[in-house]
Amino acid sequence: MSGYLKVRDTCPVCSEPLHHQRADDGPAYLTILIVGHIMAPVILWAFVAFRPDPLVMASVFSVGTVALSLFLLPRLKGAMVGFQWAKRMHGFGAPASG
Repeated sequence: MSGYLKVRDTCPVCSEPLHHQRADDGPAYLTILIVGHIMAPVILWAFVAFRPDPLVMASVFSVGTVALSLFLLPRLKGAMVGFQWAKRMHGFGAPASG
């Protein structure tokens, strides 16, 4: 990565071209899926066990959801690009032209 979500044009170690990767919205969908499956049972457990004030519960779980999303998103983006590379999708492993 060259930024939070921007993929470099080439790998700094092996010079593999990465400019043609097509992760698109996949990492965002996976992030929502994972965060939702983690946070939903935790929210239910916290509500049943502690009965917190709704404002406190919304504040705590909003911060937790955003933090977990920001942690997972770039890692899932890298995993998607790595999966595309491993499966030789979208131009990875194509013979060099010229």
